[in-house]
Amino acid sequence: MSKGILLAWIVSISAVLGSLYFSEVRGFVPCEWCWYQRILMYPLPVLLGIGLFREDRAVKIYALPFAVLGIAASLFHYAQQKIPYFASLTSCSDGVPCSGEYINMLGFITIPLLAFTAFSIITAALLLSKK
Repeated sequence: MSKGILLAWIVSISAVLGSLYFSEVRGFVPCEWCWYQRILMYPLPVLLGIGLFREDRAVKIYALPFAVLGIAASLFHYAQQKIPYFASLTSCSDGVPCSGEYINMLGFITIPLLAFTAFSIITAALLLSKK
């Protein structure tokens, strides 16, 4: 069993559970870009779990595109929250604005930054896992 794939699986499960906690327990309504990040994160526990169960290191080929696209999506979403120029680029007009911040710990830790961190750890763990 690859420790890198195991770490990526644990992080992906944690991210999905955190996402569900924010929406279902805390009542935070996801914005459009939050949904894009969820679309990219939610398949990862399943893909990586199957890869672990089957001891298939090729799962990296299937999981990496989700994680790398997730890095880009969460980085753009974070920029929308923290850089006024990027907030004007969004098409989020219905419901919750994408530039809104439900949490803002220490002045910079927001939900998109948490997603960016999870996607980055998953990507690094998969890239550094043994072949």
